[in-house]
Amino acid sequence: MEKEKLESLLIEYIDGTLSTAKSTEVEKLLLEDKEVSRLYEELKEVMGAMDEAESLDLNPGHERMFEISLKKEIEDQHPKTIFFRPVIYRAAAAVALIMLGLAGGFWLNKNIQNEKELAALRKEMEVTKQTMMAMLNNDQSASQRMQGVNVALTISSPDSDVVIALEKAMMSDLNTNVRLAALEALSKFAQEPSIRKILIESLSKQDDPMVQIALIQLLVNLKETGVVNDLEKIIENDKSIEAVKDEAYTGIIKLS
Repeated sequence: MEKEKLESLLIEYIDGTLSTAKSTEVEKLLLEDKEVSRLYEELKEVMGAMDEAESLDLNPGHERMFEISLKKEIEDQHPKTIFFRPVIYRAAAAVALIMLGLAGGFWLNKNIQNEKELAALRKEMEVTKQTMMAMLNNDQSASQRMQGVNVALTISSPDSDVVIALEKAMMSDLNTNVRLAALEALSKFAQEPSIRKILIESLSKQDDPMVQIALIQLLVNLKETGVVNDLEKIIENDKSIEAVKDEAYTGIIKLS
């Protein structure tokens, strides 16, 4: 079974939307195939995290508290060193070295912990992306594809695979709501030249009236004067409905 279809099947199993026969088939796969079982656990973990996302607590105050304590200790010791004999100087130096060693150990442990947390975060993001792609490719369920777009809305910096998937959904999904949601997801990054180019070029190719209107409004708000010619073509096109023509005409006026 293809990985994308398997992921879609597992997602629906986790959601509890599969038929009894399909659920039985999945349960059999989970028992017989370790890779399927591993993928199931990853998807279940990510979908659970999507429902109850909690930010990592990196305890930023700990470093500052340590610095303050160290500074106070040094200040408390400084006045007394005027009367120290050489042996006490050596003791003070030893204490300082121990404190520096403790500080170094603290920061080393902190860096190791941060690296572990970043690695875990990267893994979670990758699994989230895989989950999103599986949902977007679920041809049998518009609600799953909509959920996939909603996952994309949470991604702060989409890579090329995510952008291509969203563009495909915006241009060719059979469900208007999925198209509109994909457009909204792409609009979050409209300031990036590559994504703005996708939005501009899609205006002349889009065939869903609702998406056409939303796209015109977006490009007008972005003050994209380069689409005036495309808006004129929409007005002249006999296949364009009146509502779309009116929006195109309004757009031309605003951009002029």
